[in-house]
Amino acid sequence: MERIELLILRNLIYNEEYTRKVIPFIKDDYFEEQNQKIIFQEISSFIQEYNKLATKEILSIEVEKRNDINDSNFKEVVDIISSLEDEVGEIDWLIDSTEKWCRDRAIYLALMESIQLADGKDESKGRDAIPSILSDALSVSFDNHVGHDYLEDYEARFESYHRKEDRIPFDLEYFDKITKGGLPNKTLNIALAGTGVGKSFSCVMWLAQVYSKERTYSTSLSKWQRKRLRRGLMLIYLMSISSNCQKSQK
Repeated sequence: MERIELLILRNLIYNEEYTRKVIPFIKDDYFEEQNQKIIFQEISSFIQEYNKLATKEILSIEVEKRNDINDSNFKEVVDIISSLEDEVGEIDWLIDSTEKWCRDRAIYLALMESIQLADGKDESKGRDAIPSILSDALSVSFDNHVGHDYLEDYEARFESYHRKEDRIPFDLEYFDKITKGGLPNKTLNIALAGTGVGKSFSCVMWLAQVYSKERTYSTSLSKWQRKRLRRGLMLIYLMSISSNCQKSQK
């Protein structure tokens, strides 16, 4: 069975659609074998300079110009290049498989680098760099919606910019003012404040207001379930009042 690295290299010289989509995300460090890394470096370099796909003949000539390999390595690299045949596969599967490979390799390399940092073997970075290294590796993605494709998705962006969001208002005028009409539907929001100043109380009051206006977004609940939920909210509300009263007495 052909290794994923060879499959990637083969399609990088024969499949232009595939190459255009994946070449910005692949790094030469992802290739574990040095010979495969050399081939990718030459492919990437040629595409960046000429904006065209490299041929096997071009790759062989460019590899011969390198000063960092010996005759034995050169022969091995040329043998790999010669074995890359024109067999274009299913494009969506190729892209998905390449994305998974890039993510797996990025995570592996990030873990190895983190271990080096934890052991104090890298003087250029401290241990505080480990979270960002792992975060960058976990975020590896071929998602083309990061940023804008100004030609292809202009209609979707126009609709997004002009869509009026469904907001759930507060019972406090100032809160509605600073949130521009309330909290947008289907969003995650965090209430930050000091201890004992009424975060839980405010959230419960807001939830009670939502239900009092019959703006429930759990339409699948039965009438009995909604009744139980209202009772639960009221219980939390009463517990919040009781807790605040005890704190004020102290």
